[in-house]
Amino acid sequence: QMQLVESGGGLVQAGGSLRLSCAPSGRTFRTYAMGWFRQAPGKEREFVASIKWSSGSYSYADSVKGRFAISKGNAENTVILQMNSLKSEDTAVYYCAASAYWRDTYDSRGEYNYWGQGTQVTVSS
Repeated sequence: QMQLVESGGGLVQAGGSLRLSCAPSGRTFRTYAMGWFRQAPGKEREFVASIKWSSGSYSYADSVKGRFAISKGNAENTVILQMNSLKSEDTAVYYCAASAYWRDTYDSRGEYNYWGQGTQVTVSS
């Protein structure tokens, strides 16, 4: 089983920026896409962004379009999430995920089979 490790979370004021990173720990496997999800207290885990390796195409939740950017890291199975113009409603635990499945889209939890432990992002207003 491939383990994913997120880093870069923290506390930031509204309007600020954070950069999250995700990299595998230990053995790696072939993946077709990677993504970010988040879960706020009392809410379900929701899709944030994904990147598909074959086409390089991106997908974003409407709530983060124009503010967040997902990109491939320098090493295999690594991904970056640049978060700008942060709002208090962006406060959540952010999870990195990777998919070993070939799919048309990667915007739901069921399309991923590898997950990180999460990193806390807190935006103060």
